[in-house]
Amino acid sequence: MASEKSLGLKKAQVQEISDKLDNSKTLLLVDYQGMTVKELSDLRQSLKDSGSDLKVYKNTLASIALKDKNIKLDDYMTGPNAFIFSKDIIEPIKLVSEVAKKNENLSIKAGYINGEFASVETINEYATIPSYEGLLTMFAGGLIEHVRNLSIALNLYAEKMENGGNE
Repeated sequence: MASEKSLGLKKAQVQEISDKLDNSKTLLLVDYQGMTVKELSDLRQSLKDSGSDLKVYKNTLASIALKDKNIKLDDYMTGPNAFIFSKDIIEPIKLVSEVAKKNENLSIKAGYINGEFASVETINEYATIPSYEGLLTMFAGGLIEHVRNLSIALNLYAEKMENGGNE
């Protein structure tokens, strides 16, 4: 039977997972088997820089916390798994997808985004969304196009008025 100390540590880990779930909009479950320590450390640091957190927990402890939050990922909880928690929705998905393209040992299994299950296909769709800065650039470009068209129209109208409006 497990000692009191061991049981306390396990309860603390379940509570830690539960707290991370409460504070995250995105949960990604990834398979990292075969990655080197350096590759995993680099991924962890990149995620940390973007405000995300990569943790490795025992599947049994994670399952308890996930079950308490009514998150059903048991079908994907085989083998070694890493959990990525983030308050941001898009950034961790884009980051992990980019690394997974370069490293065949990293793959996304499933996730929960804003409290809803997300399959690999859904997560891959999220990965194609431009970054926040990219969206702002696209928006600004659209606004500039309208301003340009308005200035051309006003210029043509001004020229027409200068010529006596007889054109």
